[in-house]
Amino acid sequence: MDMMETFRQTYLEESFEGLDVMENGLLNLPPGIPDNEKINEIFRAAHSIKGGSGTFGFTEIAGFTHVLETLLDEMRDGRREVTQDSIDAMLAAVDVLRDMLERLQEHQPIDEQRAGEVQAWMENILGASSEAAGQDASAEPEAVGGTWKIDMIPEAELLQTGNEPIRIFRELETLGDLKVTANTEKLPEIHAFNPEHVYLSWTLELEGEEVNEEAIREVFEWIDGDGAEIHIHPPQKSETPVAEAAPAQPSADVSETAPAVAEQPKQETAAAPAQKTSAKAKAVADKGHKAEGSIRVDLSKIDQLVNLVGELVITQSMLSQFGEQAEDGESNTNTDWVDKLKEGLTHLERHTRELQESVMNIRMLPVSFAFNRMPRIVHDVSQKLGKKIDLVMEGEGTELDKTMLEQLTDPLVHIVRNSIDHGVEMPAIRAEKGKPETGTVKMAAFHQGGNILIQITDDGAGIDHERIEQKAIEKGVIDAEHHLTRDEIIDLIFHPGFSTAEQISDISGRGVGMDVVRRNIKGLGGSVDVKTEKGVGSVFTIRLPLTLAILDGQLCTVGSQTYVFPLVSIIESIQVDKSLVKGIAGETELYKLRDAYIPVIRLHKKLGVHDAQEDLEKGLLVVVEDGGQRAGIFVDDLLGQQQVVIKSLESNFMKIDGIAGATILGDGTVSLILDVTETLSNHNKGSGAQLSAA
Repeated sequence: MDMMETFRQTYLEESFEGLDVMENGLLNLPPGIPDNEKINEIFRAAHSIKGGSGTFGFTEIAGFTHVLETLLDEMRDGRREVTQDSIDAMLAAVDVLRDMLERLQEHQPIDEQRAGEVQAWMENILGASSEAAGQDASAEPEAVGGTWKIDMIPEAELLQTGNEPIRIFRELETLGDLKVTANTEKLPEIHAFNPEHVYLSWTLELEGEEVNEEAIREVFEWIDGDGAEIHIHPPQKSETPVAEAAPAQPSADVSETAPAVAEQPKQETAAAPAQKTSAKAKAVADKGHKAEGSIRVDLSKIDQLVNLVGELVITQSMLSQFGEQAEDGESNTNTDWVDKLKEGLTHLERHTRELQESVMNIRMLPVSFAFNRMPRIVHDVSQKLGKKIDLVMEGEGTELDKTMLEQLTDPLVHIVRNSIDHGVEMPAIRAEKGKPETGTVKMAAFHQGGNILIQITDDGAGIDHERIEQKAIEKGVIDAEHHLTRDEIIDLIFHPGFSTAEQISDISGRGVGMDVVRRNIKGLGGSVDVKTEKGVGSVFTIRLPLTLAILDGQLCTVGSQTYVFPLVSIIESIQVDKSLVKGIAGETELYKLRDAYIPVIRLHKKLGVHDAQEDLEKGLLVVVEDGGQRAGIFVDDLLGQQQVVIKSLESNFMKIDGIAGATILGDGTVSLILDVTETLSNHNKGSGAQLSAA
């Protein structure tokens, strides 16, 4: 990737962050008299996106953002009140800009039709307010033909504020023909030169028929009086002889010929970037190129890595000396170096573990990256349904692996939309029940053991298990003579194609969503369950491992094979007392663990290991838990605990039921990692046969 492409990607990433700021600001912007602080924050984000777009030739973004800026500028100056229609239009503009940036990131052409529709919406709002205020075209800034002279005298520290004169000049070039003259009177001697300071000033001459002072001042808005002195001199009357000769020309001729002259260069300018983008998109498509992802890392994490690498270098140097001494071992009767070697290996182990944790920590991002989409979802869905929703978010700083965060967003969207649609009641119904008209949806993230828990709570009507039971019988999901508990019935909402919605809508009711949620969460090595109380509300709990790459494992032997159990799934390990074992339904075995019976799963039968221990009293039961269900998995013996690096078995070999992946142990042998969720699920289905490769 060349340097220009790197800058381009950096601009795009910063623009996405700016769009998040704009969206959050608009969602928290109350209708009525504008909140100047919020409006300025939104305006600054929009202006930064527009300013950077000119540098990379993104003329479509610059033109689209200009209309959005105009709308915000009128609110900022107190000329316009904030209305719900204008908020909705600006939120739609944020969506369009995000789509533009995503397409540009992939070198794809933008959706001009959608952009045009939203731009027309904003222009209609601007036009309608002008008519309502009794304004006409004469109220707009008047264009003055001729040459404008601009003196730009920057402060020495201008560059350190992130402002670049060349970007300002490029923005001025969009208004007309620009001539730039640099003044070098303040250049210091070479010994006093500071490369971070600006010593030049500039005299600019801008010529164009459609230039006005307001447009010029807008370009210099961020530095005028705060980084530079800007003096603007309008054209002299002697420079505009055309205006004096205008009466000699029929007005009809001017109206007919002027647009023809003005449109030609405009069309050429617009066509060039489009052709360039299209050609580049084709070239990229031919190469099968996909834009690489990136991640922002806190500088303190990088510093920690550098320090750890330094410690490793010191340890490596120490061990190298011991190696030299070992080679002279026959002639060297002093064995003190052996103890020092052991000490060095201990240092190496500690530093390697710390380095591993630091590297994994670089991939960790706060869950706010997934949570930040939810305010917009809540805003749009609640407006569509006519409900009042208050979204509360807690624990946004809790960190999770970047890959998991990217795959977590869709399940969260499904749950939040369902909570609003099915959970929270209409305001009138809530009032009848003595509840506040505004419902609450709460999202919280926190650590529990070695997992991350994300809970989505609503104070709605809860889930009616009797209705679910009735629907499940009608659809043939369960029999009328079933023996399911209340919790098992509620769990049917995750069954594929199951829905209790009376009407199908574009929000929910087609029976897709919750089964996808469970499947996606399971794919991340996690679980999801729901607790509900009728009339009070529901709590969806998502349990996820900290990372997909490394897990803390318990090594167990089954025959001659070694398997790894995820440590977070293990409750305890016990020696078997045969008097507490009960056999039912043929081969099914139950073990009485204190006050409850848990199923016994003979792992050697599930995985086809033939040289394993058969006598329960000569082995151990590893008690595991998943989704509130417990079972005892019978193994021959326990080995040590260690962190293991997970390798995908499916991508390197094939998918095997009950196996989550594989890892390479310290002695070089390959060990399979048990999928506790799938193992328990297969056992509950009554599968006593050997699990086979799929």
